[in-house]
Amino acid sequence: MNNRKFSGTGVAVVTPFKQNGDIDFPALERLVEHLVSNHVDYLVFLGTTAETATLTPTERTAIVDFARNAVRGRLPIMLGIGGNDTRTLVQQIREMDFQGIDGILSVTPGYNKPSQKGLLSHYAALAEAAPVGIMLYNVPSRTSVNLQADTVAELARRHENIIGIKEASGDLGQVMQILKNKPKKFMVISGDDALAMPMIALGARGVISVIANVLPSEYSDMVRHALEGHLDMARQYHFEMLDLIQALFAEGNPAGIKAALAKVGILEPHLRLPLTPISPELDLRIKGLLKAFLHPKMEML
Repeated sequence: MNNRKFSGTGVAVVTPFKQNGDIDFPALERLVEHLVSNHVDYLVFLGTTAETATLTPTERTAIVDFARNAVRGRLPIMLGIGGNDTRTLVQQIREMDFQGIDGILSVTPGYNKPSQKGLLSHYAALAEAAPVGIMLYNVPSRTSVNLQADTVAELARRHENIIGIKEASGDLGQVMQILKNKPKKFMVISGDDALAMPMIALGARGVISVIANVLPSEYSDMVRHALEGHLDMARQYHFEMLDLIQALFAEGNPAGIKAALAKVGILEPHLRLPLTPISPELDLRIKGLLKAFLHPKMEML
């Protein structure tokens, strides 16, 4: 499996909605062009940031078809395919057309709270069914289960098409154990914008980013500097963006990033319940922080 295409900056693409709740495909097309033209490395559709839990099966299929047609092979595409019923996921993978799709991002099963043995069996079943590489996704703050470092190493050794992990536990001790014990080709990817630079310095190969929706060029530059070993420059970018990163997540994701994207005219900041818009105070703070990077584009605001 070729995992090199998922090195660098991947973007967790949001799903724009109209005021009536329908998917806003023209806005999604503007966002894709914004990302492609600003030199990110790959795009991730139907992840957590995409509010995928609120999308119907028909809507998810429509987004996959849209992604293929809009990206047109210019960047690799990864799809979020996760859930807490292994059998349903296996069936979904086996029935799906993967033409133009380069990888799967699969979050640990939420709510069930499986053991590490259960996680091993879950991902083994997905790996057997998948015709493309699978990236594990560990985010225990959302799923209530932690994919432990030993389990990650075992999955990586057993299954050639389990190509990496999006690690979002926030535990740098666990990150270091994964990096220390992983097979050579297995990739560790940051799932946290604020930890991407330090994780790359430790040996991670990139990030699946939220802030890169609105600052694709700036954030990609930071990641590239870090990957090339230019840590002084990467650190400078990191600290310049840190306040904005923290503001974007202060009242939940993707409410913050949608507010930021609205500031630059790409989409309207509509969310689907149970998510709600950010407060006016945070909205004003995000606007002020964005102006430091995008002043010419925001003079009308």
